[in-house]
Amino acid sequence: MRDAYSVRTVRAAERELMARLPRGALMRRAAAGLAAACAGLLGRTYGTRVVLLVGSGDNGGDALFAGAHLARRGAGVTAVLLNPEKAHEAGLAALRAAGGRAVAAPSSVVEGVPADLPALIRRADLVVDGIVGIGGRGGLRPDAVEVLRVVQEAGVPVVAVDLPSGVDADTGEVHGVAVRAAATVTFGAYKPGLLIDPAREHAGAVRLIDIGLGPYLEAAEPPVRAPRHADVAALLPRPAAESDKYRRGVTGIAAGSARYPGAAVLAVAGALRGGAGAVRYAGPATDVVIARFPETLVSAGSPTEAGRAQAWVVGPGLGDGPRAAETVREVLALDVPVLVDADGLRLMDAERVRERTAPTVLTPHAGEAAALLGTARGEVEAARLASVRELARRYRATVLLKGSTTLVAEPDEDRPVRVNPTGTGWLATAGSGDVLSGLIGSLLAAGLAAPDAAMAGAYLHGLAGRLAAPLASALDVAEALRRVWEDVTDGTRRAPRPVPPTRRATGRDVAERGPGTT
Repeated sequence: MRDAYSVRTVRAAERELMARLPRGALMRRAAAGLAAACAGLLGRTYGTRVVLLVGSGDNGGDALFAGAHLARRGAGVTAVLLNPEKAHEAGLAALRAAGGRAVAAPSSVVEGVPADLPALIRRADLVVDGIVGIGGRGGLRPDAVEVLRVVQEAGVPVVAVDLPSGVDADTGEVHGVAVRAAATVTFGAYKPGLLIDPAREHAGAVRLIDIGLGPYLEAAEPPVRAPRHADVAALLPRPAAESDKYRRGVTGIAAGSARYPGAAVLAVAGALRGGAGAVRYAGPATDVVIARFPETLVSAGSPTEAGRAQAWVVGPGLGDGPRAAETVREVLALDVPVLVDADGLRLMDAERVRERTAPTVLTPHAGEAAALLGTARGEVEAARLASVRELARRYRATVLLKGSTTLVAEPDEDRPVRVNPTGTGWLATAGSGDVLSGLIGSLLAAGLAAPDAAMAGAYLHGLAGRLAAPLASALDVAEALRRVWEDVTDGTRRAPRPVPPTRRATGRDVAERGPGTT
């Protein structure tokens, strides 16, 4: 797992480590890593122009010391001091000693250098954001906002120090204007805001610099975790010599309607490609399901009449017909794991969900989550971590909140929230969520715990979306699950078909190396 720690935990680990190191050693480690990352992005250092945006405190100090490294290697480095009186003294001295310069933003003059900020930034090859560190809260000051406006207009690539200024390290929320970095160099540990949107979109490619915090984080529980290939591979079921279709797990699907028969087909497709020994379908779309997947065990009656299943999926495409609500009630009354999606989320009785003793998984997108919480969709999208935790707490269920960064939360608030690193915008196509529901349902039927099934399903689904891209249909995504499953379980490192260069460094490369990691 790739663990992300709270600011409080990271600060405590830093204090423990600094007590064992010479004064300033930890900052020098961070600055050396930052400078190396900047040099790598520049391609060459000698003769380039670098502008440092420097706030007060250690974050600005990291930028100044890194600037000194770059200046000694021949870069022309200018530090723009947003708060000159509180600039890191040792870092500023190191920059000056290396031949770097400093100006006070936005209109003062230091050391005789005119503070023509727009011209200065337009000439730069790289801007380093050291305005606010991981302790920043509540948005940026007006002077910083004005500087960022100039940077954005200039179009110069930005490297963020530890975290893009203006985003919340602990929640992934963004309050007002924030840095949009091409890359973020973070120190010691990932922070939740680097993994969760909307902040993640501001971070760009993320590079983790090891500064020695590992031993001081081992006892802490990370609030956010992101799986890697090996984590998912360890969970996926493998048939034993004595396995039969019932031992492998039978998944029940209660989905589709006369108006939306395709939802049944797609949910069944996801279940069949998710390792299920057998799939039972109960509903009005038996003809189209059996025509597409003749191995499906179909029943036109109710779920209770369909036969035994180790887990059920209910909701996709049920519509508003007279049987829809009753179907949801019947499935929720079964003493097996149940996944509720789409129309099922609208039709389910909240108290019945809370009273269930068998595991329940809810899989809303942001709009459905907003309806369940009684709030606006924009509020869910702005505070994804808080929203998924509240849903899990309120409904006493495992909740998978779909979106640009899919999150999985457990009813136990002390357990980490899982973040899926393989998501892609190519999955924003009709029916892909139905495939995901069937996939997770099959993993539940195979015996995976609800949070593990949801996490593994989202991970595989994301990789399948990448493999099937571009312009893939939901059935294409389902079919791609076969190769993705093989890829994850056999330990190979075959890359899926490349996604066009407009995407950020997220997905399969992220799954192996870190979110947007260079």
